[in-house]
This record gives sequence, C-alpha cells and structure tokens, in this order.
Amino acid sequence: MTQPPSSPSDAAAVALELERLRGTVEAGFARVDGALALLVQRSDQSDRQLADHEVRLDALERARWPLPSLAALTGLAGLLTAVYGAFAR
Repeated sequence: MTQPPSSPSDAAAVALELERLRGTVEAGFARVDGALALLVQRSDQSDRQLADHEVRLDALERARWPLPSLAALTGLAGLLTAVYGAFAR
C-alpha cells in the first residue's frame, strides 16, 4: 500500500497530477465520442443508400414483368399464323 502524502505540497502535486489525468481522459473520451458519432453517421448514410437501392431494384423488377408475357404472345401469334398458313392451302 502507498503512504499518504506527508506534506501539503505533496498533496497539491498529487491533486495537480490527478487533474491533468482527468483532463487527458476527458480529451480521449471526446475523441472517441467524435469517432463514434462519425461511424453512426456513415452507417445511417449506408442504410439510406441501401434502402434507395432496394426501392430502385423493386421498380426495375416491376417494370420488367411484361417482357416475358410479350415474348409468349408473339410466339403464340407466330404459331397461329404458321398453323393458319399450313391449313389455308
């Protein structure tokens, strides 16, 4: 165990060192807090960007559905034309 300071000047020196240590710890916490705030902001931006991509992808998928249907109808029309042409002779 350590012994308590023997003179008032030693007590003042310990108090001064503790105050400096406190300031250093507060500055470190402020730096860490700022870095965490930046990470949270970037995460929010990534979430918004991901949501935007999901919306755009859904819109593209909805706009694409008629293409296979149109291809099937065109093929059916070609088949009917070929069958009609074969029986019309």
